[in-house]
This record gives sequence, structure tokens and C-alpha cells, in this order.
Amino acid sequence: MTPDKILEYCLMQLEDTVLVNSWGEKGIFYNPQNKRKRGVYVLTVKEKDGENDKSSDLNREHIYRVNLGIRKDTFIKMFGFIPKRPPKGGVVDMSYDFSAVNQLIPHPVYGWMGWICVLNPSEKMFEELKPLVREAYEYAREKYDKTTDQNTKKSPREELQ
Repeated sequence: MTPDKILEYCLMQLEDTVLVNSWGEKGIFYNPQNKRKRGVYVLTVKEKDGENDKSSDLNREHIYRVNLGIRKDTFIKMFGFIPKRPPKGGVVDMSYDFSAVNQLIPHPVYGWMGWICVLNPSEKMFEELKPLVREAYEYAREKYDKTTDQNTKKSPREELQ
């Protein structure tokens, strides 16, 4: 698998998604009709280390990491618990080799938010990831809808007018 194939799959299979390049990574966002500046994250592909994210050693040649945000209950089923938020520049306190390729693991920095990742997934691994990509997409849609509903609700005073 290549990063471009993964991103293309998402854009073709996940309705109302857009590709955004930012912060040194490519992200798939749920953003129907581009109503928001970005939308809600579904999945990212990161190809180099960042200042506060070096644990995956992404500066190795041809290494990239696919990251996706799943529901916390799914994360707990997979890994047993939600770790605490690490300090700036740190990693979650979980016993994983965050530089291992083709293994489904907690995200080294954002595991506390229910994010998971795989470095250089094989085609077989990506097939196994597809249900989790779908979950990340559905979860992003729920978050988008929830924040959109909150932003369009009228205040009690507006309701009276």
C-alpha cells in the first residue's frame, strides 16, 4: 500500500470527505459541501516526524503512519484502556513499539483521544483496517452533526422572538 492509495480509497468510499494538507500530513476530513474550513478528521497520513511526535521514527526512508480516530469503547476493546494524555513531546504510557511497521497499535501521542495507527500497512492489513476506517468516518459524521446542531440552535431569547 502507498499513502496515495489509502487516501484515494477514503475519498472514493467515504461520502462528503475532502483531502487537506496541513501540519506536515495529509488528512481526510468529513466536510459536506465544504461548509467548514476543514471539517472533522477521519484519517491522516503522516510521512515525517514532528516536533512533538518522533516516537514512530517517521524520518526513516519510505516510512509513513496512517492514523485514525475511533470511538473510545472500540479502543478499549482493542487495547484494554484509554491512556492518560502524555506531556508535550511525550508518548502515551502503553507498552507498544511505536516504530513497528504493519502493526495496529495505539497512536503514540493521541491514543488518549482514541486514535490508533499503523505504520506502512500491507494490503492485507489495510483490508483489516477498512472497518475501522468506516468507524472513524461514522464517528466524524456524528461529531460534525453534533457541532453543527449546536451552532445552529437558537438561544432561548431568539426562540421567543
